[in-house]
Amino acid sequence: MNLPNYFFADLPPEATLSPTMIEAACDTLKRNREKYLLPRTTDDIVKILCEVATEWLQPENKFRKLVLELGPAETGFSKAVLEKGLDGFFRQFTPENFHALLEQELGDAVSVTGGERQLASDADCSYHASRITYHFWRGPEFLVHICAGNIPNPTLMSITLGLLTRSAQFVKCASGASFLPRLFAHSIYELDHKLGACLEIAEWRGGHRELENVLFTHADCLTATGSDETLAAIRAQLPAKVRFLGYGQRVSFGFVTREVLRDETTAEIVSRAADDVIAWDQNGCLSPHVIYVEERGALESDKFAELLAVELAKREATEPRGIISVEESAVIASRRAIYEAIAIHRADAKIWSSQNSTAWTVVFEHDVSFRFSPLNRFIYVKPVPDVVAVMQGVDAIHGKVSTVGIAAPPEKMKELALRFARWGTPRICPLGQMQNPPLTWRHDGRPPLGDLVTWTDFEIEPRMDTDGHR
Repeated sequence: MNLPNYFFADLPPEATLSPTMIEAACDTLKRNREKYLLPRTTDDIVKILCEVATEWLQPENKFRKLVLELGPAETGFSKAVLEKGLDGFFRQFTPENFHALLEQELGDAVSVTGGERQLASDADCSYHASRITYHFWRGPEFLVHICAGNIPNPTLMSITLGLLTRSAQFVKCASGASFLPRLFAHSIYELDHKLGACLEIAEWRGGHRELENVLFTHADCLTATGSDETLAAIRAQLPAKVRFLGYGQRVSFGFVTREVLRDETTAEIVSRAADDVIAWDQNGCLSPHVIYVEERGALESDKFAELLAVELAKREATEPRGIISVEESAVIASRRAIYEAIAIHRADAKIWSSQNSTAWTVVFEHDVSFRFSPLNRFIYVKPVPDVVAVMQGVDAIHGKVSTVGIAAPPEKMKELALRFARWGTPRICPLGQMQNPPLTWRHDGRPPLGDLVTWTDFEIEPRMDTDGHR
């Protein structure tokens, strides 16, 4: 891959980063932010991001071609999975979607920097009994991202949000996981090199204290994605002044109601379930570990599991699972062996799996308790009498759920959404869209931009007329 050495991640593998190099990079990023990023308007940044996304969606785009050519070896995902996952991500980058995100997160507030420095009009402020309040927001001067390596889209979204807040950004990727963030940063740099100069992409194995201490000293705000243990270790290293935004381990599951399992709709529902299992090879917090299927429908729940197995086998030919480690394969093989033994002795337990590989596995069992999947297209299907049984089954993961994907008639969907919302689920979506959240998605129920910015409220007295009346 022949790319210019704009970022630390572009250096050859034998290159060694030093605290001095990190220090110099942080200083440069801050200077570049002052010169190139702060004067930009939000509309200008949105325009550039949309242009970058449009380029990525073109078949002949050089960065896209690099991903599809080299990505399978670099990331472990197949070409088809990479293509589908990135297309779903970049199709979200439209002016309308960014407007919805900014409206949701910032409302009528204006930035204190760049071309939006002027006061809002009277129509864009809050009125109280005795005062008018204008609202201003500002992003962190220096934003650090500590990114997990399982799937790329969260890192790309972190970079996007940081640009919208006009922050200098240092993106520290997990070891061996900088391939896609690096190409995304290069695509921004190619379209607007001044904007790209406000980014740094690097990778090293976590726990490199000498580098991290320098980086963390410069940070105003730090986002981190990973295990709960990883987040605790990072938080313990941070200076007190650094705002910490951690996204820990979460899990997801699906629920299919009996009403949608009819002759004319079953194939579509099975296909949607397969979409969620296949997306990013079931890695990431948004992928389902379990799909609960409501009983007493026209289609028996074990038949649904069998049809899902047939669909996963079919998709393996066109959207194959990527490369996984020997250790991951061993875990899947061990779990399969357990359920194969159970299925021999119990009529209410069944298993379907790919032959001569661990490419996909479907386990059907009547125990409603949520089970953690070894992932990589290993899915549990569990029959339930109703949604109450689902709630009982997932009680052990209360507070750790990211997404519930639901297949239900429209009139029942809202009722179920309210039930899961009251339970505390941050995101509820149609089955088939679990790994494709909108730009406005509140990660773990928290505001994506609102978490990053800080606010100033400017209060003034209402104007009076010549008689002293307000």
